[in-house]
Parts: sequence; structure tokens; C-alpha cells
Amino acid sequence: MVDIATRVWNHKWKIDPIVRSLIDTDFYKLLMCQSVFRNKRDTQVTFSLINRTKDIRLAELIDEGELREQLDHIRSLSLTRGESTWLRGNTFYGKRQMFRSDFMEWFENMRLPDYHLEKRDGQYELTFEGNWPEVMLWEIPALAVLMELRGRAVLDEMKKFELQVLYARAMTKLWEKVKKLRKIDGLRIADFGTRRRHSFLWQDWCVQAMTEGLGEKFVGTSNCLIAKNRDLEAIGTNAHELPMVYAALADNDAELAQSPYQVLADWQEEHDGNLRIILPDTYGTEGFLQHAPDWLAGWTGIRIDSGDPAKGAETAIDWWTSRGEDPKQKMVIFSDGLDVDKISELHSQFAGRVRPSFGWGTLLTNDFRGLTQDDALAPFSLVCKAVSANGRPTVKLSDNPNKAMGPANEIARYKRVFEVGAQKAMKIEV
Repeated sequence: MVDIATRVWNHKWKIDPIVRSLIDTDFYKLLMCQSVFRNKRDTQVTFSLINRTKDIRLAELIDEGELREQLDHIRSLSLTRGESTWLRGNTFYGKRQMFRSDFMEWFENMRLPDYHLEKRDGQYELTFEGNWPEVMLWEIPALAVLMELRGRAVLDEMKKFELQVLYARAMTKLWEKVKKLRKIDGLRIADFGTRRRHSFLWQDWCVQAMTEGLGEKFVGTSNCLIAKNRDLEAIGTNAHELPMVYAALADNDAELAQSPYQVLADWQEEHDGNLRIILPDTYGTEGFLQHAPDWLAGWTGIRIDSGDPAKGAETAIDWWTSRGEDPKQKMVIFSDGLDVDKISELHSQFAGRVRPSFGWGTLLTNDFRGLTQDDALAPFSLVCKAVSANGRPTVKLSDNPNKAMGPANEIARYKRVFEVGAQKAMKIEV
């Protein structure tokens, strides 16, 4: 096992790459990329970094030259033979050859496109433009680089034994969480922590701890490289990016109203079983379910990623019941702002009523809260989102209005089209 503190102390060489593989990314990104490659490959998109935690002034913490070195290194990466073999030949969700040969041939020859970087008001403006299948693959590595460089800026001020103690305390903190989770009968939990992790080495350690501590209750990781290296299940389905871009491409209000369902119709042509998980909150869960076609009720489950999670699950249960489906056979994946107490509470509330599952993110792979002076390593909310498609702005409403994004006039239009009523604003959890 890697001695992380010593490794951090010793990274004195010219560049210590943060991202060393194109599959150091979330599994859902590759699944979505294949769907986009098949259905919308010529769509031109722009992705942009958005720091929701304004008091973390990244441009004052992170050296621009070091950031460019890391981003340039990522642009030099390509799939290795072993990575290609794993993607082509492995069984994912019980299906062999999940990734089609034409997509794999494209991926094997793909290099990430250029980026645009500048400083403004203490923050970095980082954008990526180009064909959707290429640009979308920047999201996860870009976030990983910014999160880790911010961590390195703090760690560089610490001495060798301080680092040893810091990581010992962080390991103990996580292990105490694992021991609590171990007591939950029937728990099903996965690592969803790539995008805001402390570092790759730390995420890998956390996954190993979960594997040993939870056994069969730990069902896998969203990180493809760690899944490959640790012989674990790669976990993931789809994300808000798909409906956001499809909606931006709609030519009128009628097409806009149908765009979230067109996403899932395209998805259904490619996938079945546990990959048929609905993510309903991009433009409001209640309206999405109210107008959903009957065939969606037959899907395996639903992922709840914003708003009150218990309310979201109750809404899903009522919807399945109204469509003649048995909620006890349906999977509900909770994935927003989770930590041990919330996981325990939701599992207790919904076990036996649905098949609850948990995608544990930032507070698994980046919980250094309370371990440094001024809480300098506390996690923060950093995202990289599609902000335009074919020159049109994208919009996200969410079940939490604090997560809404897009021009004000377009947000108002989307709220009208998707019949979004009053929403309860909630603190954005990391």
C-alpha cells in the first residue's frame, strides 16, 4: 500500500501528473460519450468551470503555470493497450462488449482538444470548445486537477510529520465511518467521489478501505481506472449533461418539453437492466414524472441528485404506484451530499419499500474537514458544465433552485415549459 504522506512529501520532480490515464474518469462519462458519439457527434459544445464556493479564490492559490502543465499533460494522453482491452473485453452490468467497436476505434485515436484559460476576479475561467464527444471528456480530469492542485497548495506548507499525522487522522476518520456503515443490514453503496476527490491516491485508498471494511455491501466505484486496477465493478449510468444539451438543441417549446424523454429513448436503444436508471431532476422531478411516457415506468430505478432526498423518493414511489409498478422492485439511488448519518437515515426510511442504493461522493473521497488550520482542506463545490450547444445556452433547473444555471430569461422559459412551480432553496452540499 502506498504511503501517501511520504509520496506527497517527495513529489519534487518537475511535474507530478495528477491525471495519468484517460480512464481516470467516471464510468458514466464513457457510457454517455458512446451515446453522444452515436447520436449527436457533430454537436458543438462549450464546457466551463464554475466555482460555486466564491471565497475559495483558486487563482490566488494555484500557480497558472503549474495548472497549464497539468492540463497540457492530459492532452498528451491516449488509451493504453491494456485500457483498451479492458474496455473492449470486460463485462459491465452483466453485458460483454458494452462499448461498440466503432466507438472504441475513435476513442483509441482521440486526444483531448485545446482549452482556454484566464484569470478573473481571483478565479480561473477555464473553458473547452469543440465536438461534443471530445469536449465532454474534459469535465472529470479538469475538476480532478483543480481540486488536487488546491490541496497541494495547502499541503506544500506542511512538514513531513505534519503530513503523516494529517493522513493518519483522515484514515481514522474514514474508518470510523466504514464501521458505522458496516452495521446497516442490506446496505448497497458505491464510490462516486472522482470529481471532487482530494487526490487519486487518496480515492484509491478510500476504495480499498471500503472494499475491506464493507465486503459485499460495497458494490463498486465510478472510477474506471480504479475499477480496472482493483478488479471492481465500474458503476454509473448517465448525468444531467445529456438533457441539458438535448434541450438546448430544441427548436421550439414543444421540442423542448419532449427533449428529456428523447434522451432516454436514445439511451434505451443501447442499454437495458441496471443501466436504465432515470435521472429526473434536470428540469424538476415532479413535472418530469407527471408527463413521462408509460414505458419509462418499466425502467429499473431512479437516481435522486438534488432537493430533499426523502421527498424525491416518496414522489418516485407514488409515481410507480400510479403506473401499476411495484416500488419494492425498483432501485432508488441517492447521490447528493451524502455522509454516514444521512445514508443511515435514508436506508432506514426506505429499505423494504424500494431497493435503496447510495453513490457516496465528496465526503467519502475528500473529507478533511476539521483536520487543518482554518479548515484549509475542507471540500468545496466546483463543477464543470456544458454551457452552450450549437451556440445556444444550456439551462439546468434542478430540484434545488440554488443549483439552477443559465441565462435568467431562459431559466424563466424553461420553468414555464416544464411547469416548475415553487421550489425550496437548499444549501448546496458538497
